[in-house]
Amino acid sequence: MIDAIIITVKLAGVTTVALTLLCTPLAWWLARGQSGWLRNCVEAAIALPLILPPTVMGFYLLLLLSPEGLFGQFFDRGLAFSFTGLVIGSCVYSLPFVAQPLTASFRQLDPQLIQLGQSQGLNRFAVFRHIILPCCGYAFVAAAALGFAHTVGEFGVILMIGGNIPGETQVLSVLLYDEVESLQYANAHRLAGGLVVVSWVILFMLYRWQRGRGGFHVGA
Repeated sequence: MIDAIIITVKLAGVTTVALTLLCTPLAWWLARGQSGWLRNCVEAAIALPLILPPTVMGFYLLLLLSPEGLFGQFFDRGLAFSFTGLVIGSCVYSLPFVAQPLTASFRQLDPQLIQLGQSQGLNRFAVFRHIILPCCGYAFVAAAALGFAHTVGEFGVILMIGGNIPGETQVLSVLLYDEVESLQYANAHRLAGGLVVVSWVILFMLYRWQRGRGGFHVGA
């Protein structure tokens, strides 16, 4: 169980950092760029994991990451059934949980604040650091919390592209499945109860913090 906990936390942490870096410019473009068919297509693609069965997404990712796949062919053994493959799958599946809160926050940002900063000679990095980040910091926290929690709870995609390799790709959700299959209900109760508590605590703290700020709400 310790190995599964370590892999799960590591996967959630790496996925959250990667998605935050990826989704920040993407969300900015979605929020502040010109509307059109391309932006609509990108928004629909980002939201697709919310309604698409995880096994469907996991199946196509498995094909892409396999040794004969479009991406996996560039690696000796492909990327499927590896920790790197888990990260890629988790980033795709948790994408909307990070991108959408950031996009919603960027859309609410007063453009005059940015213009004011630019008029004072601030470059893009300085504008982001001194204006955007302080104004939208709550959205970054919410996006990171949701991305982390969602990754911890992933199952279908993880099982499809990572399998169930103890010490390498076996995360807590997959270990729980193993315990149920082997009728080890006492162990399954401990795992399931722990995941419920962790998820509830993350959401409770996030909602409490947001209400204290009176700002962004989860699901906006």
